[in-house]
Amino acid sequence: MASHAATKEFHEEQELGKVYDAALMRRLLAYLTPYKGKVAVGLVLLIASSLIGLLGPFLVKIGIDDYIAVGRIDGLWIIALIYAAGLVAHFFIQYTQVMILQRVAQGAMYDLRCDIFTRLQGLPVRYFDRNPVGRLVTRVVGDVDVLNDMFAAGVVTIIGDVLTLLGIIVVLLLLDWQLALITFTVLPVMFAGMMLFKLKAREAFRKIRTRIAKINSFMQEQISGMTVVQSFTQEERSSRKFDGANHEHMEANIQAVFYYSIFWPAVNIVLSAATALILWYGGAQIISATLTFGILVAFLQYAERFFRPIADLSEKYNVLQQAMASSERIFKLLDTEPEPELALMEMVPLTKVKGGIEFRNVWFAYDGDEFVLKDLSFSVEPGQKVAIVGATGAGKSSIINVLTRLYPIQKGQILLDGAEIARLPLCRLRREIGVVQQEVFIFSGSISDNISLDDAEISEERIHDAARLVNAAPFIEKYPDGYGTFATERGNIFSVGQKQLLSFARALAFNPGILVLDEATANIDTETEILIQEGLQRLIAGRTSLVIAHRLSTIKEVNKILVMHRGRLVEEGSHEELLAKRGIYYKLYQLQYREQETPAD
Repeated sequence: MASHAATKEFHEEQELGKVYDAALMRRLLAYLTPYKGKVAVGLVLLIASSLIGLLGPFLVKIGIDDYIAVGRIDGLWIIALIYAAGLVAHFFIQYTQVMILQRVAQGAMYDLRCDIFTRLQGLPVRYFDRNPVGRLVTRVVGDVDVLNDMFAAGVVTIIGDVLTLLGIIVVLLLLDWQLALITFTVLPVMFAGMMLFKLKAREAFRKIRTRIAKINSFMQEQISGMTVVQSFTQEERSSRKFDGANHEHMEANIQAVFYYSIFWPAVNIVLSAATALILWYGGAQIISATLTFGILVAFLQYAERFFRPIADLSEKYNVLQQAMASSERIFKLLDTEPEPELALMEMVPLTKVKGGIEFRNVWFAYDGDEFVLKDLSFSVEPGQKVAIVGATGAGKSSIINVLTRLYPIQKGQILLDGAEIARLPLCRLRREIGVVQQEVFIFSGSISDNISLDDAEISEERIHDAARLVNAAPFIEKYPDGYGTFATERGNIFSVGQKQLLSFARALAFNPGILVLDEATANIDTETEILIQEGLQRLIAGRTSLVIAHRLSTIKEVNKILVMHRGRLVEEGSHEELLAKRGIYYKLYQLQYREQETPAD
């Protein structure tokens, strides 16, 4: 499954897409709407910059023909002053234009990243089961950066290059249309070189993109599994694999550099050919007195400025193509609906939760028709403590997943205090169900932040009270910084038991009406479990509790035990009642719990 996802990600990353897609471009340009005033100013400045850029060679022509050639020196300083003023104005206009459009681009990309992250948070867990983390990170970081290149440099530069080209063509034709046509004779060679470079560069960019994606994927996997790598002394093998992927990436970059190292000298050769043609034809025209020396010099300067934008357009072709592919992937993510069938339902307000839970003929499958919950029906009264037991794969954790609406059910109903959970506000529903899982996730940040999850409604006093109630305070207060102690990624400074105590404190701080313990004490040592059991007695008081656990100490004193087998509820009752039935629970007890205690007569 992981291999299939990695292969899918690899092929998706190598796609470059269309050069231009009008629908995608309209959606992208919509992100510029809040900044349309700045965009308008930037475009005006861009036009002004292009026009002023055309002024220099024309002033040189005037200076040569109208002053130097006829021996007039008195007014030449005015031409020189206008030329210098044009350079200064061009600098400030270009600086202002670049700053404005860069700010617009950064603002648009900021908004886009926020939209992507907000959408990711709203997507169902099923989406993350099917999409690797590396691909989603690439959407937020890599693809948005590609779009930034297009907005800040690509589109703007294309507009500027086109305006400059059109302006130079008009000026050259007005100065001398015959010499202009002679200059344009090198364009077919130029365009042929551009097409060849475009194809080769496109392939090089594809290789670079796919190979850096391969490196990122490998790095993510190796860092996440570093404990396994080091435990089995696989460092050398991993280094060899990384060296191979890294070498492939280096070769792809060298190939791209090779094409650039040929393309730009080729552009200079074409420019030199155009210069030679201008000197040959223009020199003959000067000798025959049909062309002035000023026009010849202006032509040479305009020719140099003419071919640079053409070469730039070839590069921007690739930027635009990559931007279209990135935008397609981004909007595909943004168009993914969280739960469209639930959004259409009329919401029921959720007030104070009593904790009554009822499953009515619930059918649920993670993917396809392979149901993991089959026609499941049971009820839990407010304040009851209910255990759910069964062999691995029986459907225990799936009950919690559908109760918290992490996954939608296919058939049946789930009710909370008599209201169907599909019609309850999702945020309020999950706020009222505190889930403590076996694998505790610790975020980078202080212990206080990990307990409150940066929720402004949870005070420092409430955090301390929650930690004391679940017996987490003693180990927290041993640290010099106490609750301000910084937890590193994945909480490596804490033991497994300490992480579980923090997760209990987190659940209690949010004060849920229903508490769910998903095998929360499976990895806890005896001493820590004693601390947790004491805290649990305070935690579950007045709350409905669902417990998924294999430890006898956790489930023996519950009000009711639900026995799951292959997705179905097969037995229900107290510990003693189920032992007396000598059914599946009795067999589980014999296999798992006999060593822990001697059954009562």
